[in-house]
Amino acid sequence: MLPRHHKPQHQKGGAAVDRFKAIWITKDEGEKKQNPAAVREITLDDLMDGDVTVRVGHTTVNYKDGLAVTGRSPVVRRFPMIPGIDLAGTVTASTRAEFKPGDAVLLNGWGVGETHMGAYAGMARLSGDWLIPLPKGLTGAEAMAIGTAGYTAMLCVLALERAGVTPDKGPVVVTGAAGGVGSVAIAVLSKLGYTVIASTGRASEEAYLRDLGASDIIDRAELSEPGRPMGKERWAGGIDVAGSHTLANVLAQTQYGGAVAACGLAQGMDLPSSVAPFILRGVSLLGVDSVMAPKPRRIEAYDRLVADLDMAKLAEMTTHIGFDDIIDNASAILDGKIRGRLVVDMG
Repeated sequence: MLPRHHKPQHQKGGAAVDRFKAIWITKDEGEKKQNPAAVREITLDDLMDGDVTVRVGHTTVNYKDGLAVTGRSPVVRRFPMIPGIDLAGTVTASTRAEFKPGDAVLLNGWGVGETHMGAYAGMARLSGDWLIPLPKGLTGAEAMAIGTAGYTAMLCVLALERAGVTPDKGPVVVTGAAGGVGSVAIAVLSKLGYTVIASTGRASEEAYLRDLGASDIIDRAELSEPGRPMGKERWAGGIDVAGSHTLANVLAQTQYGGAVAACGLAQGMDLPSSVAPFILRGVSLLGVDSVMAPKPRRIEAYDRLVADLDMAKLAEMTTHIGFDDIIDNASAILDGKIRGRLVVDMG
């Protein structure tokens, strides 16, 4: 249990912050499904333990946030809960030496929004272990345009680099290309000189994906149905957000010595594959976790994003919404209706 942080007066514009809006999720005892998410006013006393209190300036809506808000998958494991796995904001109070009031900070993951009350509220009380300083060169809105989706995409790029998948080895396929992870991955890979093949089920997004840097577009149906254990070698590496048959087919078509970074399960948690790609072609499957990644890896990823992500392209893939739009967009992102990234301006 984190220590209960003392309760100083928190200031915003010279006035104490007594009450603020939050998206509140509950579940009745004995019920399997959670209740519909609702907006309510709360106080700091309603938040959980922590040693750093943050005024939330910006957050975002990731795929996991959509699952949490809608309850379509049981990602919330404690009730009541405030969802929201990402935030950028300003410290208002801290008992940690490394953070002081006025500091700009960033959070991704660590179970926030799942087991610890998260970002969809005016204030958040958190562990300082989960926070990093807002990277130099990024605004809070830009950091949330990146969010867990973009930060995960960068972790995947780093994993491919460590596995020796360089631009001269051949193209890289990106599944779920029009989503948040896919959009950032394409923009970063293309800037680094990779040839990118974008897999999407939205043919209408071809121009968008080519603008981000994709050289070729394939229909996700090519990968989402059951396939052979081994196929024609088509790419040197891949970044996959889907799992299931999609990941199996990406692996089956990866060239000798290639590697695939897997970071999502949009199609399913199963992997209906065989050992053939691994033992006959020496293909590597690289698991990428963003939730519990250690601080040094997070800082490395953000440093690389500042250097290797075109901020103009980031702006092009980003839509800004308000707090009151979160619940509707949580459903839309699960239904594949959201292009790129969403930034919530908390106001």
